[in-house]
Amino acid sequence: MHLNDFMDENFPNLELRPPLFYSWKIGIRFELGVDYVREYDYENSPYLQGVYKRAITLFKSVHSNNDDIYIVVDVNDYADGYKHKSKTFSRYIKEKSVLYGLNQKTIPYIFPDDDEEGTYKTHRFTLKCKTSDLKYVPMLKAICNQDMGIRPSIFNSVYFININRKTIFHVYDDRGCDLLATSPETIRNVYDKYNDWILDYDRNEIAEIFN
Repeated sequence: MHLNDFMDENFPNLELRPPLFYSWKIGIRFELGVDYVREYDYENSPYLQGVYKRAITLFKSVHSNNDDIYIVVDVNDYADGYKHKSKTFSRYIKEKSVLYGLNQKTIPYIFPDDDEEGTYKTHRFTLKCKTSDLKYVPMLKAICNQDMGIRPSIFNSVYFININRKTIFHVYDDRGCDLLATSPETIRNVYDKYNDWILDYDRNEIAEIFN
C-alpha cells in the first residue's frame, strides 16, 4: 500500500503539516520541554535531557520494533537555488539496503498562505520500513535540537506513521509533539500513562476525546 492510499483510507483529508493536532479529531499534544531558560542551550543540558527522555519514551510507547512504519520527511525548497538532498535517512537507517525503497516527490509548498508568489515547493521523502530499521534515538534527539543551535539537528518536518497501529507521531521541536490516531482506544494507554505530560493549554479538549 502506498502512503497516499493509507492516508486516504485512515486519515482522510488530513494535510500532513504542522500543527497536526489541530487538523484531526483524535489526538494528543504532549509538552516535551519544561521550564526552558536560555542558559540551557548547550549539549545535554538538564532541559534537553528532559526533552529527549519524553520524546523517546512516547515514541517507544507507540512503536514496537516489528511495526511497519512510513517515515515522511518534508524538505522545503524556497527556490533559492539550494539543492536539497535529504541526509535524514542515510544517517538514521541501520541497513543501507533499506534505502532502496526511498521515494521522493515534489508537492506544492505545504504552507500555501506563506507563498504568495507560488514559487516555493516541498520535497516529500517517504520510506517504508520497520521500526527496528531505524536509529530512532539519535534521530529524535536531532529533531529536538533544531532550535537549540546544537548539532546534529534535523530542521525538516519528520512524521512517523505507524501502519499497524494507524497512528501519526510528530515531534515539532523541543517544545512538544503530536500523536494522532484513528480511534481513541489505540492511544488510550499512552493518554493514561503520560497524562502529566499533556500540554495544559489543550488538556480539556484532549480529555473530551477520551471520556
